[in-house]
Amino acid sequence: ALCGHRFATQSDTEILVHAWEEWGEDALNELQGMFAFALLDLRQRYATAPILFLARDPLGIKPLYYTQTPDGFAFASEVRALIAAGAAPRQLSQDALTAYLLFGSVSEPVTLLEGVFSLPPGHRILLHVPERRRVPRARPWWDPAQSPSARDARKPGDLSSAARGLRSLLEEAVRRHLIADVPVGLFLSSGLDSGAIAALAAKEKAGIQSFTLTFPGTAFDEAELARSVAKRCKTKHAEVPLTGDAIVSRIDEALAALDQPTMDAINTYFVSWAAKKVGLKVALSGLGGDELFAGYQTFADTPRLSKLVQFAWFVPGALRRMMAPAVASLAARQKSADAARKAAAAWAYPDVLPHPYFFARALFPPGQLERIIEPRFRPSTISSDGMTLEPTWLGWMERTADEARKLEPIAGISWLEMRTYMASTLLRDTDSVSMAQSLEVRVPLLDTPVVEFVETLPDAARWRPEMQKALLVEALGDLLPQEILTQRKRTFTLPWEEWLRGPLRARLEESFANPATSLAPHLRPGGVRGVWTDFLAGKTSWARPWSLYVLNEWSRRHLAA
Repeated sequence: ALCGHRFATQSDTEILVHAWEEWGEDALNELQGMFAFALLDLRQRYATAPILFLARDPLGIKPLYYTQTPDGFAFASEVRALIAAGAAPRQLSQDALTAYLLFGSVSEPVTLLEGVFSLPPGHRILLHVPERRRVPRARPWWDPAQSPSARDARKPGDLSSAARGLRSLLEEAVRRHLIADVPVGLFLSSGLDSGAIAALAAKEKAGIQSFTLTFPGTAFDEAELARSVAKRCKTKHAEVPLTGDAIVSRIDEALAALDQPTMDAINTYFVSWAAKKVGLKVALSGLGGDELFAGYQTFADTPRLSKLVQFAWFVPGALRRMMAPAVASLAARQKSADAARKAAAAWAYPDVLPHPYFFARALFPPGQLERIIEPRFRPSTISSDGMTLEPTWLGWMERTADEARKLEPIAGISWLEMRTYMASTLLRDTDSVSMAQSLEVRVPLLDTPVVEFVETLPDAARWRPEMQKALLVEALGDLLPQEILTQRKRTFTLPWEEWLRGPLRARLEESFANPATSLAPHLRPGGVRGVWTDFLAGKTSWARPWSLYVLNEWSRRHLAA
């Protein structure tokens, strides 16, 4: 018995029932880990009528979708489940399509289906059962600024003391994430994040299984560096090769695993596939390290774009747009063509997106969307604060941007990364494609106490311009090979550039020539072909045509003809 409660099972789900009986909505503050749940209380203890309570974990590790139907209210852990139940119209949301093209994924709190919404991370819904409001209002329940860590008067103010505190929290997080009654292992790339998890896990569990997805004969193969980490940590290591021919043979099953389309999900699908091949049921991932410890290029690009946006406000709009090609030309001298397009968009349309960060993350930035989508890009400005208005992705980004502006620069970008790209792309992808492989992925770096500790540190205690991921290196650098600590940042990705020009080329060309019936009216055929032509000519990255291909194939499977 706990607090007078008697447990009838060994299920962790039963904890929710007893926690609700004990604390009601405040039970959320007692939970730790990943969760998305719905609880129906017919006893009317906390309200004048039976209530339905839905909640999602602070970071959005697990998904939860909902929609209002003519017969009531429907919710599920997958959009596809709502489709299968007949609760969701197979109709494309134009607003969500704009978000997808902008960022390569559908941003919280919308989905690609009209009228179907995602409960944002760290939010809850309390619905009185007889209620028939069009869309119930999601309210936040988690705020790191109000956490015990934020209120700690002994909060570290320098890198060394912060590193000591972080190490202790990470050791505990990894220890708890290793608890399971099935085989547990870990994904190992050449990166610092997965290496840190491996080093801590190896201290707790000798000979733990690790694996690396390899790409023989390509520049993207991380096998050698991953091998050195495995040797240092004494893990039982396996390498799973993936070739272009294997991609072609498995691409249909990978696309079928997507609950919503993103440009990044297929990477995660094949990592999960590799985990299954080595016999794992649970795998630890280093996901979250780039967001927490400033590993992305956006941490350097956003301040530069901020200066550009600030200057742009002093120039009349018509003149800004006339000058945009010159801005792009100047940017292209130092950056890629895609980076130059982002700079030109930030200059020409500084008021379209609510923070310069979103230009840094844009796939098809404002101005470029004219080539792809009809009508001309005009994002919604409807606020999601009204009681009867549907929430919008732009409203979510505006609120996140407002929260970020209250923080120091690095902390602000970190918050933007976690609430947008990480939640809407990485975590969503990881859940849907790993579940397709019957794999549970755990993310110790996103343990709530770890996130609350790091996110409430001053920038001086978490970041150094001359040192990549300074706080993580300071905390765990003694456990890893020197070459892992000093290497240039590498983003884990498959060799898409090579494969799109080779074994996958025919597939993409066939898909673009035969757009999904449901999607065709929304996109300009010439614009889509132009993106493909630009890629073949080396004028744009693989991510642009690939995102259009994934969108088309998902639409063909899930939207009405």
